[in-house]
Amino acid sequence: MVGGVSLGAHVAATWAVRNPDRCAGLILALPAWTGAPHRAPAALAAKVSAGVVRDEGLATALSGTTGWLHDELSRAWHGYGDQLVPHLEEASESLAPTLDELKTVNVPTGIVGCTDDPVHPIEVARAWAEAIPRAVLVTTTLDAYPRALGRAVQAWQQARQEMA
Repeated sequence: MVGGVSLGAHVAATWAVRNPDRCAGLILALPAWTGAPHRAPAALAAKVSAGVVRDEGLATALSGTTGWLHDELSRAWHGYGDQLVPHLEEASESLAPTLDELKTVNVPTGIVGCTDDPVHPIEVARAWAEAIPRAVLVTTTLDAYPRALGRAVQAWQQARQEMA
């Protein structure tokens, strides 16, 4: 089993594409784009965030967030230390799997997408769910997002049962 959120979903799905005999299932939350990032909102957000952190500091970059998002980014971004800016820059340019690659993933897959997240458009999650043969998509909202991974696990369980 492998899974991830946003760029982590890209990494997990790419691993599954490259290791079909080693993957038993995927749990994916908020995939942000397919293939090259081009001008995907999440890629642009990562690039802008890297610039703000580099030029004005982490506190300034986090000052525009509130609630659970502030808590999550604060926890995660502080953990990167001096490597945050390079990681955000790398993320903004990284490739996600293409739809053709996702079509080769033949394992139960739970995907969760937010219907009101402009950074991770629901259309991307829908496209991934349509491409992956054994995927189940569930949706959530940003307010309910802290429970998103649990919803993705439930979708994976449903995909596993439906495809058994």
